[in-house]
Amino acid sequence: MSLASLKILVRGAGEQATAIAHRLHQCHFRVVLTETSRPEAVRREVAFSEAVHDKEKTVEGVTARLVNSPDDVFGTWQNVEIPLLIDPEAKVKTVLKPDVIIDATIAKKNLGNKMDDARLVIGLGVGFHAGRDVDVVIETNRGHNLGRVIRHGEAEADTRIPGSIMGYTEERVLRAPQDGVLNTHYAIGDIVKSGDVVAEISGAPIKTVIGGVVRGLLRNGTTVHKGMKCGDVDPRGIKEYCFTISDKGRALGGGVLEAILAEFNTH
Repeated sequence: MSLASLKILVRGAGEQATAIAHRLHQCHFRVVLTETSRPEAVRREVAFSEAVHDKEKTVEGVTARLVNSPDDVFGTWQNVEIPLLIDPEAKVKTVLKPDVIIDATIAKKNLGNKMDDARLVIGLGVGFHAGRDVDVVIETNRGHNLGRVIRHGEAEADTRIPGSIMGYTEERVLRAPQDGVLNTHYAIGDIVKSGDVVAEISGAPIKTVIGGVVRGLLRNGTTVHKGMKCGDVDPRGIKEYCFTISDKGRALGGGVLEAILAEFNTH
């Protein structure tokens, strides 16, 4: 089988799924994305899921386009774009019969993937067992093993601690103080200082603990629940980082690419 003819289905279109799809597209694989009708990506400027709202989304020169049916997938590939379907259950797999399925929803559980769904089935992070319900697991925890290809067993347990940036972890995360509808006061890429009200929910403010740049923020008008992550502030204050794929995303993309080539690039 020619590598260029591989059909790859990526479940999810959030930040990490986007990083993976972007890398595979740049390697000239045929990639299709599936997403829910109400995606909740925080780092929206680097999430192809924004195409659900805006019909298309471009990240680092690669465009994902919302399509209405599996019939539209092939034409989108011909236009050198990534097709995205609203299909949270990935029913399109029965029509496209992908060679590779990658669950990049980061749901922390298996959303119904089985090893016989495709020749190669890959799960990101916790919730998967390589050799039992998927062929390969990719480690998503930051640290020495980030992006590691696991062929037997599971990924490391979820620490529930946000990644450290300049020593800040939970301090840089913006969380909903109550249930309600998000009303944003700032946009991604804006500079804020400690104590600024980045958003509010029915008058209840969401203040940033630290200063920096708003790297991620849910869309204005999103319905949220108490404790839900609504955004994050990057203390480095580098605006460019808001609009480019992260080091973690690139590492995960590399792990997925390794798993695919190991399976299909045989002599």
